[in-house]
Amino acid sequence: MKTNKMLLISFLTALSFAGCSEDDNIEYVNPGSKVKTDVVITDGQNLNDDYTNIADWSNRFKWNLANVHDPSVVLADDGYYYMYQTDASYGNAHVGEGQARGHFYCRRSKDLVNWEFMGPTMHGVPTWMKAKLNEIRKAMGLGASTTDFRNQNQFGYWAPCVRRISKDLYRMYYVVTLPGTINGAGTWSERCFIGLMETKNPADIDSWVDKGYVVTNYSDLELNYKVSATDYAHCYFKYNAIDPSLIINEKGEHWLIYGSWHSGFAAMQLDPSTGKPLHALGNPWGKENEASYGKFIYTRQLGNRWQASEAPEVVYHDGYYYLFIAYDELSVAYNTRVVRSKNIDGPYYDITGKDVTNHGGDAYPILTHPYKFGNHHGWVGISHCAVFNDGKGNWYYASQQRFPENYKGNANSNALMLGGVRSIVWTSDGWPLVLPERYAGITQKAITETELLGDWQHINLAYHYKKQDASVAMTLGSDHKVKSGWKAGKAWTFDASKNVLTIDNERFYLRRELDWEANPRKETIVYVGLSKDGKTTYWGKKV
Repeated sequence: MKTNKMLLISFLTALSFAGCSEDDNIEYVNPGSKVKTDVVITDGQNLNDDYTNIADWSNRFKWNLANVHDPSVVLADDGYYYMYQTDASYGNAHVGEGQARGHFYCRRSKDLVNWEFMGPTMHGVPTWMKAKLNEIRKAMGLGASTTDFRNQNQFGYWAPCVRRISKDLYRMYYVVTLPGTINGAGTWSERCFIGLMETKNPADIDSWVDKGYVVTNYSDLELNYKVSATDYAHCYFKYNAIDPSLIINEKGEHWLIYGSWHSGFAAMQLDPSTGKPLHALGNPWGKENEASYGKFIYTRQLGNRWQASEAPEVVYHDGYYYLFIAYDELSVAYNTRVVRSKNIDGPYYDITGKDVTNHGGDAYPILTHPYKFGNHHGWVGISHCAVFNDGKGNWYYASQQRFPENYKGNANSNALMLGGVRSIVWTSDGWPLVLPERYAGITQKAITETELLGDWQHINLAYHYKKQDASVAMTLGSDHKVKSGWKAGKAWTFDASKNVLTIDNERFYLRRELDWEANPRKETIVYVGLSKDGKTTYWGKKV
């Protein structure tokens, strides 16, 4: 089960401060006590993106959105947004020296700008996991696992998905990846598990109760697991039990969308009362059992088990299910695409009309991509998103974003992972687009045409593997012509009632946001738009 995610373990381990003790009497440190941070962030001015000076564990209550990876965000009944994440941090600060610091960290916010770090929601490897693994291995004709389940650092704790189910009921679908191979050298990597926890009160991080096993990797290759763990194109597993996304559809049905790299994504219906699979799963191999492990809904490459796509996130909006997808490796090239369907179980289509359920292929539009404005260092590795709304019609996109490699001589700068919350706008054709600047709670006063005159920085978000899309200049003139730079000579108009700028018959959706690259940071106007063919996303800001 070698995946893009597994590569991060060695990447971050190289920065590790220390390992965990294997002693039976591991001391679990609970960092959830309410310790006030001395950093107050109300307008973005006090947030230092380069957080190396506070990256260590003792400064965790100052992190705000530092060390965010694979976030999941839920708006709770107490008015807080709660964010949960994969276990990852710069320098492996979360691992500690001789002690385990827990898993699936939580932080919360009332305004999506100021975030309080709270601590872990899980301590130790779930107790059911060893027995379940050995049950499957026995059915495969294999001996019991020799993995030491006391050594937490062997395992990966990935991509939780948290949803409000009803008043006083919140569910977390979490992932634990197991070390090693199925049966020694020359066999595929060991499986992983999606499990379930529940709580009545997300404000109490120690209140999560483990409800056990949900699903594991499924293979359509019977017991032919003798695939080299480096033969990625011929993975043993068809569905990889990673990256769960729960959605409750308009009929009240619960569906779990999951998968990472191996072949594509599956949609599995759940029992709403338990949160577990609606239908009995059977053994996780054999074509006769495939339907119980889900319906195949997305592939990037037909006939190739190494997809370079992961992290499905599904939301419902105005008659469509939108499937957000992370593309490519996560350290630099990570970028986000979106497709949609009238049905939760597909088929899904991209903006060009491509059927990515039955035919695959790269999907458009591109929502995020490595980029840089002006002389700023910019950002890379921007994907694996949470998509959520505030119940008042405002939608948001949250993900990690990384510093470029070797920033200011820091060989490990690409491991600096900052959480980025951005607003989503919906086009007149019903497609979501993500704004270029992070959300900062800027008051949305009416935008006037006069404010649009002058200099802009414009980016064509077009697919360039591992390269940052850089900005170019554009100047809007008072004669409603682009004076210079990108689209020079083309006419422009502005519809103030819709906050839509039109240049050369292409629409740009405007919003007030914070210019995070300015020094000092300041309010500005930003835009997002699409090329006529939908394959290039436009980002821009007034400077």
